[in-house]
Amino acid sequence: ASCFQTLTSEPEADVFLPQSPERACTMASQGPHIPSDKRFIIFFDFDETIVDETSDDQVVQTVPGQYLPTWLKDTYHPGRYNEYMQRVLGYLAEQGVTESDIRAVMEKIPATPGMLTLFQFLRTRPQTDFEVVLLSDANSFFIESWLRRTGARALFHRIFTNPATFNKDGRLVLRPFHSHDCPRCPVNLCKQVVLRDYIMRRTQERGRPYQRVFYVGDGANDFCPAASLGPRDVAFARRDFPMHRLIIETHESMPGQFKAVTVPWVSAEEVVERLRKHVTE
Repeated sequence: ASCFQTLTSEPEADVFLPQSPERACTMASQGPHIPSDKRFIIFFDFDETIVDETSDDQVVQTVPGQYLPTWLKDTYHPGRYNEYMQRVLGYLAEQGVTESDIRAVMEKIPATPGMLTLFQFLRTRPQTDFEVVLLSDANSFFIESWLRRTGARALFHRIFTNPATFNKDGRLVLRPFHSHDCPRCPVNLCKQVVLRDYIMRRTQERGRPYQRVFYVGDGANDFCPAASLGPRDVAFARRDFPMHRLIIETHESMPGQFKAVTVPWVSAEEVVERLRKHVTE
């Protein structure tokens, strides 16, 4: 099986969600224009990278008693977390949890140390420096709620995540982002597929590659996209989190296999320090 399948389901728009070809064409014609002169592209994970918690865990705070019944937790199967969260969100609706309840919890999640400083750095750079992309296995409602509360939404040129919308009964309905053939990743999202396809398409649109690709993440599913980066690119791995440990293990077991420069971080201010060096090159 390969990680390198090409996506065909997402529209050319600022939030990429699977939808019908007709809708995708409409969104393509209306989507925001991204200048083609950006020097760098930087990808961010969301849970435990931008925010200092896992949003799926935090939403449990909306349930009376703030815990899930054992029978529900026992329905989780490895690699199928998205399907499990669909059931969790259904249970929340049955318990009377509302859209405003969920939004309020999402808005209270703290940013990871230094992350707002990093966002401010990216905001104040010249327009030609960074194209900023969010790539997450959370969902669109959780992410949009947090970004809009912090005023960070406008920073992101693109958001790739699982679609989540409220139906007429007030239930938050979660769907998978796509399907793929990567054996490493959960069935609903391979971040490497998304990253590679997006960079390929943007390179064609721009007529030239980015000078460097940066990836900021923490989890095991962030190792997969980071593994596709080249020797000029930088993987910012949250120190001692799964992404960092997998990179170390790969260097030890398969020297030369992981090509990107690895920069571990505890505070995102360390990411800022490294980015400052690159933008002055």
